[in-house]
Amino acid sequence: MRTERLVLRPARMDDLDAFHAILSDPRATAYWSTPPHRDRTQSRDWLRSMVDIPAGEGEDFVIEHDGRVIGKAGFFRFPEIGFILHPDAWRRGFAFEALQAVLARGFAVNGLTHVEADVDPRNEASRGLLQRLGFEETGRKSRTWKIGEEWTDSVYLRLDPPHTAGS
Repeated sequence: MRTERLVLRPARMDDLDAFHAILSDPRATAYWSTPPHRDRTQSRDWLRSMVDIPAGEGEDFVIEHDGRVIGKAGFFRFPEIGFILHPDAWRRGFAFEALQAVLARGFAVNGLTHVEADVDPRNEASRGLLQRLGFEETGRKSRTWKIGEEWTDSVYLRLDPPHTAGS
């Protein structure tokens, strides 16, 4: 897929260096589901699981800007959306642009009836981004993820497909 500034494509194992740079960065993983990756093996295993998503169960995309991998956005498993970008790519509208394309494809091509997100409540930037995309909060839970030695909470959000004329 192409957007105005981005290319969204399937992951390949030769994306390892770029993803290790993202996943080992404590800023990028501050609210991620794992602590920063300590070594390339951990990042390789994560990337392998992204490459090997079974057809029909999910669809995740590498985000490229000017030929450089800056992150990922998509559905590791339908209907839950996830995204992570290198901190160098933050606050430039790339996540919004990528997620608009991924969400449109999720509804139009994959026939999703809704999309869900699970966000750490401290991650105000991601919550705000999802709300700008039309997601609405559906609930909260405490101590949902143990990341390293720390328990974190979850805010759950949902987006229904856009209504079209005549529906």
